[in-house]
Amino acid sequence: MSDDKTPQAQVINPPQTLQGKVEKGGPGAVDLEALAAAEDVIANLADDYMDWVREDLVKLEKAFETLQSGEGNAMDILEEVFQVSHDMKGQGGSFGYDLITAVGDHLCRLVEKMDSVGPREVEMVRIHIDAMRVIITKELKGDGGDEGRQLLMGLQLVGDKV
Repeated sequence: MSDDKTPQAQVINPPQTLQGKVEKGGPGAVDLEALAAAEDVIANLADDYMDWVREDLVKLEKAFETLQSGEGNAMDILEEVFQVSHDMKGQGGSFGYDLITAVGDHLCRLVEKMDSVGPREVEMVRIHIDAMRVIITKELKGDGGDEGRQLLMGLQLVGDKV
């Protein structure tokens, strides 16, 4: 029998192509040739995505180090963490890294709930950044399988403690 208080991980699988996201035919429809051209551009950018996401991870880690040190305005640093993770969240699914999108979303929601920063909040941010590092290092595409589900379940538990 399952415990009603046990959080369940939710994986949202967005469409992987632009064609799956837009209206085709009828008023306000997208030109299919333009859509195909845009998908070609995205496919060509996919090779660069891992470089971009690694750069974003470095930005997150630097912001986290500043947050952890207690230097600067913690709420301003959290805003930076939010912005970088929001960018990562937005790009992940476009390039097949749905877990980056999910973890980025968890981190954004976590930061939005924070009205102060203490050791507990710093640790929660660290856990999310560590999860992103695992995804990027192992290049876990899609939902990441069992490992991805475990990561999301752990993050859900952390988020519930805010």
